Amino acid sequence: MKALYLIRHAKSDWNNPSLSDFDRPLNKRGFRDAPFMAEKLGDLNFNPGLIVCSPAQRTTTTAEIISKNASILYDSSIYEASLSDLMHLINFLPNEHETIAIIGHNPSMTSLANYLTGDFIANMPTCSIVKVEFDIDNWNEVIQGMGTQKYFIYPKAFV
Repeated sequence: MKALYLIRHAKSDWNNPSLSDFDRPLNKRGFRDAPFMAEKLGDLNFNPGLIVCSPAQRTTTTAEIISKNASILYDSSIYEASLSDLMHLINFLPNEHETIAIIGHNPSMTSLANYLTGDFIANMPTCSIVKVEFDIDNWNEVIQGMGTQKYFIYPKAFV
C-alpha cells in the first residue's frame, strides 16, 4: 500500500510586480493557512517519508512549514509541470517510502488528483491537500484512475 499527498502551496503574494512568478513569497493569508493546515495534517497522522517539492519560493516555504521532520527533495520538474511530467515523477519515486507528499502548483495539482482517482475536483484551492492511496507495492505501478481519494481538505472547509 502506498499513499500520496498532493499539496498545493499556500496563498502567495502578488503585490511586488518586479518579482518573477517563481520568486513570489507567501502572503499574510498563506502564513496563516500553512501552519493551520499543518496542524490539521498532524491530526490526520501526516508522516510522509519524503516530501518532493517545486523549488519556487511559495512551495518551499509551504514545505518548510508543514514538513514535520520529513526529508524535502526539491524537483524543478514540478514547477509548471504537465500531467505527464508529474506521472513520470510519481513512477520514479523511491519505493522505500510508503508515504510521500508532492507540493506543487495549479492547475497541475488539480489535474493530477482527478487523473489518479477518477474523481472530479473543480479546483484545489491554495493550501489544499488531497490524500490518495494505492493498493500497490511500487510507485512505477501507478496509472490513471487506480488511486482512492481518502480526503480533500483546505482551509476554508474548516471555517
